[in-house]
Amino acid sequence: MSHQSLYRAYRPQKFSEVAGQDHIVGALKEQLKAKKVAHAYLFAGSRGLGKTSVARIFAKELGVNDNDLYEIDAASNNSVDDIRTLTENVYTLPFASPYKLYILDEAHMLSKGAWNAFLKTLEEPPAHAIFVLATTELSRVPDTVQSRCQVFEFRKPTHDGLMKLVVRVAKEEGYTLQPGVSDLVALLADGSYRDALSTLEKVFSVSKDKTITREEAEKATGAPRASLVADFVSALSEGNSEKALAALARASAEDVDMTLFLSLVLERMRAVLLSRHAPELRASLKNEYGEEYADIEMLATSPTSKLTHETLKEFLDAASRVRYSPVPALPLELAVLELSSRQ
Repeated sequence: MSHQSLYRAYRPQKFSEVAGQDHIVGALKEQLKAKKVAHAYLFAGSRGLGKTSVARIFAKELGVNDNDLYEIDAASNNSVDDIRTLTENVYTLPFASPYKLYILDEAHMLSKGAWNAFLKTLEEPPAHAIFVLATTELSRVPDTVQSRCQVFEFRKPTHDGLMKLVVRVAKEEGYTLQPGVSDLVALLADGSYRDALSTLEKVFSVSKDKTITREEAEKATGAPRASLVADFVSALSEGNSEKALAALARASAEDVDMTLFLSLVLERMRAVLLSRHAPELRASLKNEYGEEYADIEMLATSPTSKLTHETLKEFLDAASRVRYSPVPALPLELAVLELSSRQ
């Protein structure tokens, strides 16, 4: 049997399996129940949120079989001629379904001429035709097109939602994830269900015994070592700028992605502050961080710790500058020096 990617194997096949998009699923189900289906939909949202999956499920619920379901990549079929061919075929009757349903993925890639050629058909299609346009860039879809569609905006999953997906899929695949692994995979997914499963598959590939450690996950994904992050946060807690800058230098020497490094730093500082100011959350934090939580609790309960909400704010500000800095570590170094000057 050929190998199937995790994101394909766990792609939702029915509305009840769609995660995090209840506002869209609920509306579509109501339309199906009332038999008041629109002729054009526009699904918008960043990558990996399930736009095409929901479109396929919607087609299935409408009774559209494979012969009457057309998926078109607008990125490579974006000319006037491509759209004219599509609109000519729209008027032929479906083979064996009540509708012909067209899914145009990456719809924002259509040329201006293609949009103009499409407008009339989109506004007044034959009764048997339904269009679902999917886009990651809603702002690039002309207002004249948006006004002819029912627009649904897909929401990014929460970090916790991605972690739960990772844990569930790992369990179903027979893997055990040690503390910190699901958190790391969810962070690397950057708000995408598909990216979470692709990253998890990469992590699976390094396991010899189906028990994944944090270290194995870091090795598979190229993420910074947890010890580097811990050393940096500990140095900030001590108010030791020299030690903090040395930790940054080691991270730079290891060619660590500073955006990811800073995300992990912010997460760890957040955990310290939550543990300090919301003791009722300590049990869940301990479960999330495992053995690492002992260090987090020590920083949270230290009477001399320099870690405060101001520290977190300073590095949040640095996060907005890392991506555009010619020296990736520079915004973090400046944050360390700024904090040092206030002590």
